Formats: sequence, structure tokens, C-alpha cells
Amino acid sequence: MTERWSRSADTVEGADAARAEERSRERLASFFAGRRMVIDAQKQEQFSEAWLVLAAILTLFGVGFHRQGLLLIALSLLTIVFVSWLWNRLSLWGVSYHRLFSERRAFCGETVEVTLQVDNHKFLPLSWLRVEDTFPTGLPLEGGEVVVSSGTNLGTLSTFFSLNWYERLRRRYRLHCTQRGFYAFGPVMLESGDLFGLFRSQKREQEQEWLIVYPKVMPLAELGLPAKDPFGEVRAQKRIFEDPSRTIGVRDYQPEDGLRRIHWKATARHQRLQAREYEPATSIKLIVFLNVATLRRHWMGVIPELLEKAVSVTASIASYGIAQRWPVGVIANGALPRSDQPIKVLPGRSPAQLVRILEALAAVTPFATSSVEGLLTAESPRLPWGATLVVVTAIVTEELEATLLRLKEVGRRLVLISLSLKVPDEQRLPGITVYHLPPDATELEVLPALTFRPPTPVEAWATRTRTTHHATRGTDHGSRITHHDDHLSS
Repeated sequence: MTERWSRSADTVEGADAARAEERSRERLASFFAGRRMVIDAQKQEQFSEAWLVLAAILTLFGVGFHRQGLLLIALSLLTIVFVSWLWNRLSLWGVSYHRLFSERRAFCGETVEVTLQVDNHKFLPLSWLRVEDTFPTGLPLEGGEVVVSSGTNLGTLSTFFSLNWYERLRRRYRLHCTQRGFYAFGPVMLESGDLFGLFRSQKREQEQEWLIVYPKVMPLAELGLPAKDPFGEVRAQKRIFEDPSRTIGVRDYQPEDGLRRIHWKATARHQRLQAREYEPATSIKLIVFLNVATLRRHWMGVIPELLEKAVSVTASIASYGIAQRWPVGVIANGALPRSDQPIKVLPGRSPAQLVRILEALAAVTPFATSSVEGLLTAESPRLPWGATLVVVTAIVTEELEATLLRLKEVGRRLVLISLSLKVPDEQRLPGITVYHLPPDATELEVLPALTFRPPTPVEAWATRTRTTHHATRGTDHGSRITHHDDHLSS
């Protein structure tokens, strides 16, 4: 028993002695090397005042004991420190960084090549250069990895270069444009240093560059809309404008008529000058209202799949109208990034009108500045009276129906395009052209569960005894009948 206790005491004393010896070694190392002499790869630089202290101690011992070797070591340390400091000071001088895009604007589904170019415009080479560039996280990158920061939610692409004097290096990546939007590149952080790793320098460039991905544009036939006259034909009530391509008859020639109006065959038949009589018509002014809300209350959230389809339908309608040489405008209750104002592109027929509309739609955010019925009420008095108002919405509410009926009563020409699961009741919207574009099978798979509601027993009984027939085209353009169950909610 006594022997066991004595061995335990010896073990405790040995451990205490080992800890004391470790502390003495740490104090000795801190005396000669200082507190920052430990090499830490996470620090910005590995140089500390311990280098100068060590050089001074070696110089004193070399002079005091006449040791030329110690003096040579001290001189070598000072030389390395000075060369490293000077190299670090000049490392980022004359270094330029550029991003080269094969395209600054692209459509969904396309691929854009991004080239990162680094130039060293000086005689001093760069042993290493680290580039940390801010890349968007919404576009898949081929050839590199974008690391998402948990704190800022920004993506960073880190690349390393080693450049000789007056050398240019390039690295190429491919961006797959899978989603519309405005995508920012930058700022970028350049970091370099000396050959020995004692010093490091950083340079931050705040300049940003943008890549615009347009929404998907499809032919109207693919969307389910009639390819010919989907919004009807507008006829003028008064004969102020006439369409020379549409002759509706002949009449006697008047002195104010031009020679081009003379109908020579009718003149020969009637033995007196006859002039063509043209059909009065006016060109369509198309204004598309986009509702970014996908639920009955916009503050409840958003269904991204329905929003993207609504944006794509709006872009397709605008593209069709501009191809027909119509003045086309777009108004949406969605805001631009870092803005709380609704999007508004006034009608125009300039060649750049489609680009302006697509850029505005690419920047649409899910944040709704107001309800679509409030937007219609506020904007309709400012719009041309003969314009056709097309409303694209993923949900049709009673408030929206009431607003459309009030606008119809005052003489507005309206077209409603619904993307909801529930079929709009055309009888509740008399005189308004209604199109229903329900989600297809692929879109139904990705829609979240909250878009569906199981039917109540009463609704299930009504579904079995009645089928709703909905004509998606007006009577002037034929009809396409679709069958839908009543219990599907919007």
C-alpha cells in the first residue's frame, strides 16, 4: 500500500516537472524570438520585430566575440528583410485585372464565356498572386468553384497566378444562364507579396460589371395563344386614319384624292374616274400589365415557378407586338433591385424598345409594390385611350375582376391572361377576351404543395356531376375548349 502511494507521488512530481520544463522553454523562446515568431499561415504576414531583434543580438555577439559568421548571418537577415519589404511594396504596382465576357446580354439557356485576365506591367516578377473575385451564386460556373460565404451570402471565386515580368495570363470559365436576372461581378481583391512570404499586400477594386440574362421568349403558339390576331383587330370609330392595304369599295373620284387612289379597272367599267375607298383602321397600342404576386396576398410569399412563367409570357407578348410594329409598353407591380417603385416602360416602336422591355423584365423582383388592380386603376387614365391593356397574372381575384369590369364599362379594350390552376369564369367577364394558360405537367411537378388544396366533400360531388367548359379564345378567332375540375384552387 505504501509502495503504491509512493509511486503515485513520483508520477505527479514527474508531470509537474515536465510542465515546468515546457513553460521554461516557452519563456526562453519568447525571449529570443518574441511573441509573434510562431509561423501562422492564417496571418497576413509572417514578419515581426523578432527578426530585427535577432539580427541585433547576432550583431552584438559577433562584434563582442569577433565572430564574423554571426555578423554574416545578421547581415543576411537584414538583407532578406529589406529585399522582401521592397519586393512587397512593388508587387501590386503595375498589376491589372480584367473580366472579359463573350456576351454582356444573354437569354435563358445560353452559355457565356468569362475570361479572367491578369497583366504584369513591370520588370519585377510575381512569385504568387491570389485573386478573390465576387461571382454571382445563381449561375452555375463550369471550370471553377464559387464558394458561398455564410456571413454575406456572396460567392467568391479564388484563383492563383504566377507571372513573369511583362506577362499576361488568362483563365477561361463558362457560365450557364439558367435563370433571368441582373448579375453583378465584383468587387475583387488582389493579394500578393515577396518571395519569402514575410510581407503581403492587398488591393481592392470596387468596380462592378454586370451580366443581364433576359427572360425566356417563346412563340405565342407554344404558350397556347393563337398565332394570328391574339388580341383582336382594332377598328377606328371615325375615319381619321385609313389602311391603304384594305380596300372595301370604290367611289367617285374627288379633287382632293391622290392619283394613287384611282381604281383604273373600275374607272374603265364606269367610264368615269373612280377612287378606292379604304377601311378605316388604327394600329394597336399594346400595354402589358404584369402581376408579380402569385398568392392571394402578395405578402404571403411567392411561387417562383409561376412568377418566372408570368415574366416569360409578358416578354413573349412584347416581342410579338414589336415584331408586328406596334407601340408596346410594359407596366409591372414588381420593383427593380434596390427600389420600391413599380416598373414602367412607356409604349414605343423604336428599335431599342424590345431591349428596354427585356432589361426591365430581367430585373423584376418578387416584391410587389402594390396590387395589380390598384396599379390598373392608377395607370389607366395616363395611357392612350385606344390602347389594348393585356393583364398577365398568376392569380385572378374578385378585386381584379371588378377592376376589369369597371375599365370595360368606360370603354377600355382588355385582355386577361391567367396562369392559375383555377379556370377564370368567362361569364363573369363579359366583353373581355380571356385566355387560360394552365401549368403543364412539368410545371405541376415543381410547384410547391401550397398551390394545391384537397377538395371538400361538396366540391368533390360537384366535380363528379359537372365539368366546366372554358373557351380560351374569343368567338372571332374560333374556340379551344378545355376541361378543368372546379376544386383546383389558384
